[in-house]
Amino acid sequence: MKLLFIGDIVGSPGRDMIQEFLPKLKSKHQPHVTIVNGENAAAGKGITEKIYKQLLEWGAQGITMGNHTWDKKEIFDFVSDAKNMVVPANLPEGTPGNEIIYVKSNGLEVAVINLLGRTFMQPVDDPFKVADKLIEEAKKKTNLIFVDFHAEATSEKLAMGWYLDGKVSAVVGTHTHVQTADNRVFPNGTAYITDVGMTGPYDGILGMEQTAVIKKFLTGLPVRFEVSKESRTQLSGVIITINNTTGKAEKIERILINDDQPFFG
Repeated sequence: MKLLFIGDIVGSPGRDMIQEFLPKLKSKHQPHVTIVNGENAAAGKGITEKIYKQLLEWGAQGITMGNHTWDKKEIFDFVSDAKNMVVPANLPEGTPGNEIIYVKSNGLEVAVINLLGRTFMQPVDDPFKVADKLIEEAKKKTNLIFVDFHAEATSEKLAMGWYLDGKVSAVVGTHTHVQTADNRVFPNGTAYITDVGMTGPYDGILGMEQTAVIKKFLTGLPVRFEVSKESRTQLSGVIITINNTTGKAEKIERILINDDQPFFG
């Protein structure tokens, strides 16, 4: 099985890249399952029902989220019915939304889990213990298990990757918006990358307009961040090859599309 994952979609520039390049990536790589991170898809923070449905129409089969899950309040109107979206599973008990989803393809099912890190992040439940619980649940149905670990600290992401090595097919990091070059398959068969990177403005700062971010660093004063709309754009992702029977990864390759690294079909 091939699984395509596209990292943090930021605002309309990120959505435009998905609409343009997802069909091209599917044609080139022929993935069986496509998952995207949508927690920044609506103006850089959160997601709306319209955007959720657009991402599905454009070819996503699963949508993961992160620390900005609830930033668009209308999510509470549809999250309980969003069968293709998974929210961080280590949020407090009673939080709405799916803590695990199963994406079907050619008679196989991929379990999709989303977790938040705790280092330099909001207080949440222990992602390691929650991962164990959900993996045990997923194993009753499938050996194909994908984890989007939305976290700030490189060390915490690496710790999660090593902790889950051999237990899941892949642990991919999101949140920091800068693609790392450490994609690898761990010894016991888990594909890993510290951060997949973001899909959206290429000339912004983590997707935001440069001037405001620089002003924040220069002055320390509160500044309103806006998605960089005049920027060139980029798409970041990974394609993971997984053994259908064992659920162990065989390969993970980075995808990066921008003006300096153009797409070749």
